[in-house]
Amino acid sequence: MSQLTVNGKPLVFAFPATVLDLLEYLDFDAEKVAIELNGTIVPRESFDSTELNRADRLEIIQFVGGG
Repeated sequence: MSQLTVNGKPLVFAFPATVLDLLEYLDFDAEKVAIELNGTIVPRESFDSTELNRADRLEIIQFVGGG
């Protein structure tokens, strides 16, 4: 277990893990989010291959519809 920062809040999470693992753990739909990892946008097609490391900082932005 190690600590990440997700949307400005600490989160203890098991490693090794990918961005997709984290999204599944947090119950986010990978098709409806944008991810910034340590200041860099992660392409959606790389979610399953982008490894997370201790002390990474992520921002997750979820798209919502409405009118």
